[in-house]
Amino acid sequence: MTKKKTDHSEIYDIGNRVSRSAVAVIDALTQRGAFKGEELSTIGQLRDQCLQVIQLSEDYQQGEAAEE
Repeated sequence: MTKKKTDHSEIYDIGNRVSRSAVAVIDALTQRGAFKGEELSTIGQLRDQCLQVIQLSEDYQQGEAAEE
């Protein structure tokens, strides 16, 4: 029985775009002073998580391109 390859490109693409948008929003709001001091660690963690999703997405896309 051959295992069918699952195409995850759509979720990686959406995750990449959402994460990039979230980072842009976080950066803009931070520059405008929209967050309280006690919120900064949580906002920083969210931004870091978005950057991780971006990196995973780029790694996936590079892997897909290499297979073609």
